[in-house]
Amino acid sequence: MSGKENPQNVIDSYKKRQQTMPLFIGGLAGVLILGGVFLLVYWLSGPNKPALSFLSTKTSTPTLTYTASPVPPTATVTETPSPSPTMPPTETSTPSGPFEYTVLEGDYCQKIADQFNTEVRALVLLNPALGAGCNIRVGEKILIPQPGAILPTDTPIPPNIKAGTIIEYTINPGDTIGNIATKFNSDPEKILTQNKLTDGNLIYVGQVLKIPVNIVTVVPTRPATITPGGTQIGVNRTQTNPTVTMTPGS
Repeated sequence: MSGKENPQNVIDSYKKRQQTMPLFIGGLAGVLILGGVFLLVYWLSGPNKPALSFLSTKTSTPTLTYTASPVPPTATVTETPSPSPTMPPTETSTPSGPFEYTVLEGDYCQKIADQFNTEVRALVLLNPALGAGCNIRVGEKILIPQPGAILPTDTPIPPNIKAGTIIEYTINPGDTIGNIATKFNSDPEKILTQNKLTDGNLIYVGQVLKIPVNIVTVVPTRPATITPGGTQIGVNRTQTNPTVTMTPGS
């Protein structure tokens, strides 16, 4: 059987192929598995790896935090008040003579005197019932001298004063035109005329009068004599020094 294969050899060759075929397939499968594993590892660990939910770790959700930005202060506009119009001073009438005042809580004589530009002495002279201590009570009505009426210091009349000289005299409590005329050797009618008065009863404490002095001749009185019983008769009147201000005579 030259030129033809021996059947036994063919069978043996077939058996060998049958025996080596599983090994070949197993080796090829192993190569494929290894290649697949390599590709899988490279794919999962490469830069373009997929985000697999079962492989990823839980990350915290970022929270939006509000940060307040500083606000520049706003300038406050201050309104400047417009100047109020100045009201003209109200004219107040000045009393021409003493006027009545009701004592208030907290009043005392010096306070009242300062308030009305006068002196405590003038208040006492005008209100004899107050006494030397000027005792006032709340609700009591007293007379206030003419504002500015200040009692001057007593000044005696010069002994050689010229007849008809005009002096200024401040009226004191108890004064009358008659006794003022007697003090200064004057005449009541002349005093009224000099001061343009029509009624001698309309004078008041603190009022200043112009008095023409030494226009009446003084009748000398009898010298005092002592009777056997010790009684003194005809005592000369002693004249008190009045309060005067010299004014050039007319």
